[in-house]
Amino acid sequence: MNIEIWSDVACPFCLIGKRHLEMALEQVEFGDDVEVIYRSYQLDPSAPKETEKSIYELLASKYGQTVEWAKQANENVKSMGAKAGLSLDIDAIKPTNTFDAHRLIHLAKEEGKQKEAKDAFLSAYFEKGQNVSDPEVLKGVMKDLDIDSEKVKQVLDSDKYAEAVKKDVALSQRYGIQGVPFFLINQKYGVSGAQPVESFVDALTQIAAEEDSETGAS
Repeated sequence: MNIEIWSDVACPFCLIGKRHLEMALEQVEFGDDVEVIYRSYQLDPSAPKETEKSIYELLASKYGQTVEWAKQANENVKSMGAKAGLSLDIDAIKPTNTFDAHRLIHLAKEEGKQKEAKDAFLSAYFEKGQNVSDPEVLKGVMKDLDIDSEKVKQVLDSDKYAEAVKKDVALSQRYGIQGVPFFLINQKYGVSGAQPVESFVDALTQIAAEEDSETGAS
């Protein structure tokens, strides 16, 4: 089974949806027969690397709501995360542009550590309150994954993997993806949003049964 996931490092529902999928995969026990590929997606490609505004102020402005509304909405997000075993520190979030983080996730893929990089950047953003566009933070994350520092420097000093990020985004547009997380299974079945674990279990089980049936019929 092949699962492609479009998501952003700065998307809480992407983190929660990813965890829900992982929990579902543990239940249905596909084992090594599952390949997960993380595709780049940016909720706000124009976001600056640094801003004086809090995540609450930015969300309030984006949706035409109050800061209190944004805080309450994020309490609900924290609650969702906690149920999945995640500890989200929304207050500490440093809003930023995630493009360079996505480029380094592509580097990590070539090193066989894409999942580890995705996990590390999500943790840096949502749990550690780090600016994931800061070169020192980016280097630190990759160093912890034992990815060659010279390779990381070469990426950050150039536009390497920029086209890879853009191709992922372009592919999402061709598929008509308008929000993330989005899960494409076997390039055929789409699941949108941070669905509950049970929904993922049902979808994966049904898809596997349909695929097996088609294989048997042929």
